[in-house]
Amino acid sequence: MMRAAIFDMDGVIVDTVPLHFKAWKRMFGEHGIEFGFEDYKEKVDGIPRIDGARAILKDLPEEGLKKACDNKQVYFLQYLKEDKIPVYESTIDAIRNFLKKGIKVAAISSSKNCKYILDTIGISKELDAIVDGYDITKGKPDPQVFLLAAERVKVEPPECLVFEDAVLGVEAAKNGGMVCVGIDRYNDPSRLKKADVVVEDLSKFDYKMVEELFKR
Repeated sequence: MMRAAIFDMDGVIVDTVPLHFKAWKRMFGEHGIEFGFEDYKEKVDGIPRIDGARAILKDLPEEGLKKACDNKQVYFLQYLKEDKIPVYESTIDAIRNFLKKGIKVAAISSSKNCKYILDTIGISKELDAIVDGYDITKGKPDPQVFLLAAERVKVEPPECLVFEDAVLGVEAAKNGGMVCVGIDRYNDPSRLKKADVVVEDLSKFDYKMVEELFKR
Protein backbone atom coordinates (compact mmCIF):
# COMPACT_ATOMS: atom_id res chain seq x y z
CA MET A 1 0.00 0.00 0.00
CA MET A 2 1.28 3.47 -0.87
CA ARG A 3 1.52 5.92 2.01
CA ALA A 4 4.06 8.48 0.72
CA ALA A 5 5.08 10.10 -2.56
CA ILE A 6 8.64 11.35 -2.96
CA PHE A 7 9.38 13.77 -5.80
CA ASP A 8 12.85 14.58 -7.08
CA MET A 9 13.02 18.32 -7.72
CA ASP A 10 15.21 18.99 -10.76
CA GLY A 11 13.53 17.61 -13.87
CA VAL A 12 10.41 16.42 -12.03
CA ILE A 13 9.00 19.46 -10.19
CA VAL A 14 10.95 22.17 -12.00
CA ASP A 15 12.75 22.30 -15.33
CA THR A 16 16.08 23.63 -14.08
CA VAL A 17 18.03 21.15 -16.23
CA PRO A 18 18.85 23.71 -19.00
CA LEU A 19 20.17 26.15 -16.36
CA HIS A 20 22.26 23.48 -14.65
CA PHE A 21 23.65 22.32 -17.98
CA LYS A 22 24.55 25.88 -19.00
CA ALA A 23 26.34 26.46 -15.68
CA TRP A 24 28.24 23.14 -15.83
CA LYS A 25 29.22 23.73 -19.48
CA ARG A 26 30.58 27.18 -18.67
CA MET A 27 32.58 25.90 -15.70
CA PHE A 28 34.03 22.86 -17.53
CA GLY A 29 34.81 25.10 -20.50
CA GLU A 30 37.08 27.14 -18.21
CA HIS A 31 39.05 23.92 -17.69
CA GLY A 32 39.32 23.34 -21.44
CA ILE A 33 36.76 20.53 -21.46
CA GLU A 34 34.04 20.13 -24.09
CA PHE A 35 30.93 19.20 -22.11
CA GLY A 36 27.89 17.96 -24.01
CA PHE A 37 24.34 17.20 -22.95
CA GLU A 38 24.98 13.43 -23.07
CA ASP A 39 27.78 13.97 -20.53
CA TYR A 40 25.35 15.90 -18.37
CA LYS A 41 22.71 13.14 -18.46
CA GLU A 42 25.13 10.29 -17.79
CA LYS A 43 27.68 11.79 -15.39
CA VAL A 44 26.28 14.85 -13.62
CA ASP A 45 22.48 14.79 -13.57
CA GLY A 46 20.90 14.20 -10.17
CA ILE A 47 24.03 13.80 -8.04
CA PRO A 48 25.84 16.11 -5.57
CA ARG A 49 27.84 18.89 -7.20
CA ILE A 50 31.24 17.63 -6.00
CA ASP A 51 30.57 14.15 -7.43
CA GLY A 52 29.56 15.64 -10.76
CA ALA A 53 32.73 17.74 -10.91
CA ARG A 54 34.85 14.74 -9.94
CA ALA A 55 33.29 12.59 -12.69
CA ILE A 56 34.66 14.98 -15.35
CA LEU A 57 37.67 16.70 -13.73
CA LYS A 58 39.27 13.41 -12.73
CA ASP A 59 42.81 14.74 -12.30
CA LEU A 60 41.92 17.83 -10.28
CA PRO A 61 42.85 17.80 -6.58
CA GLU A 62 40.09 18.21 -3.98
CA GLU A 63 40.77 21.92 -3.47
CA GLY A 64 40.49 22.53 -7.22
CA LEU A 65 37.26 20.53 -7.37
CA LYS A 66 35.76 22.62 -4.59
CA LYS A 67 36.65 25.85 -6.40
CA ALA A 68 35.18 24.49 -9.64
CA CYS A 69 31.96 23.60 -7.79
CA ASP A 70 31.79 27.05 -6.22
CA ASN A 71 32.09 28.61 -9.69
CA LYS A 72 29.35 26.34 -11.06
CA GLN A 73 27.09 27.39 -8.19
CA VAL A 74 27.72 31.10 -8.87
CA TYR A 75 26.81 30.63 -12.54
CA PHE A 76 23.70 28.58 -11.73
CA LEU A 77 22.40 31.17 -9.25
CA GLN A 78 23.06 33.90 -11.81
CA TYR A 79 20.99 32.05 -14.43
CA LEU A 80 18.31 31.25 -11.84
CA LYS A 81 17.86 34.94 -11.07
CA GLU A 82 17.92 35.98 -14.73
CA ASP A 83 15.21 33.52 -15.81
CA LYS A 84 11.85 32.56 -14.32
CA ILE A 85 12.02 29.00 -12.96
CA PRO A 86 9.94 26.78 -15.28
CA VAL A 87 7.53 24.56 -13.32
CA TYR A 88 5.96 21.27 -14.43
CA GLU A 89 2.32 22.06 -13.61
CA SER A 90 1.31 18.41 -13.99
CA THR A 91 3.68 17.56 -11.12
CA ILE A 92 2.26 20.31 -8.91
CA ASP A 93 -1.22 18.93 -9.63
CA ALA A 94 -0.04 15.41 -8.72
CA ILE A 95 1.48 16.66 -5.44
CA ARG A 96 -1.77 18.38 -4.47
CA ASN A 97 -3.88 15.38 -5.45
CA PHE A 98 -1.77 13.07 -3.28
CA LEU A 99 -2.05 15.49 -0.35
CA LYS A 100 -5.84 15.59 -0.76
CA LYS A 101 -5.88 11.79 -0.51
CA GLY A 102 -3.99 11.96 2.79
CA ILE A 103 -0.72 10.71 1.30
CA LYS A 104 2.47 12.22 2.71
CA VAL A 105 4.55 14.13 0.16
CA ALA A 106 8.28 14.87 0.27
CA ALA A 107 10.57 16.65 -2.19
CA ILE A 108 14.20 15.63 -2.49
CA SER A 109 17.27 16.94 -4.26
CA SER A 110 21.02 16.50 -4.11
CA SER A 111 21.16 20.27 -4.65
CA LYS A 112 21.74 22.80 -1.89
CA ASN A 113 19.53 25.19 -3.89
CA CYS A 114 16.48 23.02 -3.27
CA LYS A 115 14.69 25.03 -0.57
CA TYR A 116 15.36 28.32 -2.34
CA ILE A 117 13.78 26.98 -5.54
CA LEU A 118 10.79 25.37 -3.80
CA ASP A 119 10.21 28.60 -1.85
CA THR A 120 10.45 30.64 -5.06
CA ILE A 121 7.81 28.55 -6.85
CA GLY A 122 5.59 28.62 -3.75
CA ILE A 123 5.20 24.90 -3.05
CA SER A 124 7.49 24.30 -0.04
CA LYS A 125 4.91 25.04 2.68
CA GLU A 126 2.54 22.42 1.28
CA LEU A 127 5.09 19.61 1.56
CA ASP A 128 5.46 17.26 4.52
CA ALA A 129 9.26 17.07 4.19
CA ILE A 130 12.18 18.39 2.14
CA VAL A 131 15.55 16.62 1.98
CA ASP A 132 18.37 18.40 0.15
CA GLY A 133 22.11 18.59 -0.34
CA TYR A 134 22.63 19.93 3.18
CA ASP A 135 21.13 16.74 4.66
CA ILE A 136 22.98 14.02 2.79
CA THR A 137 26.50 12.62 2.90
CA LYS A 138 26.13 10.11 0.05
CA GLY A 139 25.05 10.82 -3.52
CA LYS A 140 22.82 8.73 -5.78
CA PRO A 141 22.76 5.83 -6.60
CA ASP A 142 23.07 5.49 -2.83
CA PRO A 143 19.48 5.59 -1.51
CA GLN A 144 20.29 7.86 1.46
CA VAL A 145 18.27 10.86 0.20
CA PHE A 146 15.14 8.73 -0.30
CA LEU A 147 15.51 6.84 2.97
CA LEU A 148 15.84 10.15 4.84
CA ALA A 149 12.65 11.40 3.19
CA ALA A 150 10.80 8.21 4.19
CA GLU A 151 12.08 8.58 7.75
CA ARG A 152 10.94 12.21 7.95
CA VAL A 153 7.40 11.41 6.84
CA LYS A 154 7.41 8.27 9.07
CA VAL A 155 6.67 5.82 6.26
CA GLU A 156 8.46 2.54 5.50
CA PRO A 157 10.44 2.44 2.20
CA PRO A 158 8.24 -0.20 0.48
CA GLU A 159 5.23 2.09 1.05
CA CYS A 160 6.90 4.99 -0.83
CA LEU A 161 6.42 5.89 -4.49
CA VAL A 162 9.33 7.83 -5.99
CA PHE A 163 9.13 10.08 -9.07
CA GLU A 164 12.53 10.43 -10.79
CA ASP A 165 13.86 11.58 -14.16
CA ALA A 166 17.54 10.70 -13.72
CA VAL A 167 19.19 7.31 -14.29
CA LEU A 168 21.09 7.43 -10.98
CA GLY A 169 17.96 8.66 -9.21
CA VAL A 170 15.94 5.66 -10.39
CA GLU A 171 18.75 3.36 -9.26
CA ALA A 172 18.84 5.06 -5.85
CA ALA A 173 15.08 4.65 -5.37
CA LYS A 174 15.25 0.96 -6.25
CA ASN A 175 18.32 0.51 -4.04
CA GLY A 176 16.18 1.91 -1.22
CA GLY A 177 13.49 -0.72 -1.79
CA MET A 178 10.94 1.76 -3.14
CA VAL A 179 8.53 1.67 -6.07
CA CYS A 180 9.69 4.10 -8.75
CA VAL A 181 8.04 5.98 -11.61
CA GLY A 182 10.57 7.13 -14.19
CA ILE A 183 9.74 10.39 -15.95
CA ASP A 184 11.29 10.43 -19.40
CA ARG A 185 12.06 14.04 -20.34
CA TYR A 186 14.44 13.09 -23.19
CA ASN A 187 12.22 10.87 -25.38
CA ASP A 188 14.37 7.88 -24.44
CA PRO A 189 12.43 5.67 -22.00
CA SER A 190 14.99 2.85 -22.18
CA ARG A 191 17.46 4.89 -20.11
CA LEU A 192 15.06 4.61 -17.14
CA LYS A 193 14.43 0.88 -17.63
CA LYS A 194 15.11 0.11 -13.95
CA ALA A 195 11.97 2.06 -12.95
CA ASP A 196 8.75 0.12 -12.33
CA VAL A 197 6.98 2.18 -14.97
CA VAL A 198 8.08 5.03 -17.26
CA VAL A 199 5.88 7.95 -18.38
CA GLU A 200 6.58 11.09 -20.43
CA ASP A 201 4.98 13.39 -17.90
CA LEU A 202 2.77 13.16 -14.83
CA SER A 203 -0.22 14.26 -16.92
CA LYS A 204 0.05 10.64 -18.23
CA PHE A 205 -0.09 9.15 -14.73
CA ASP A 206 -3.10 8.57 -12.50
CA TYR A 207 -4.06 6.97 -9.21
CA LYS A 208 -5.17 3.73 -10.90
CA MET A 209 -1.56 3.24 -12.01
CA VAL A 210 -0.48 3.66 -8.37
CA GLU A 211 -2.85 0.89 -7.30
CA GLU A 212 -1.52 -1.39 -10.04
CA LEU A 213 2.10 -0.73 -9.07
CA PHE A 214 1.48 -1.58 -5.43
CA LYS A 215 -0.38 -4.80 -6.29
CA ARG A 216 2.80 -6.23 -7.84
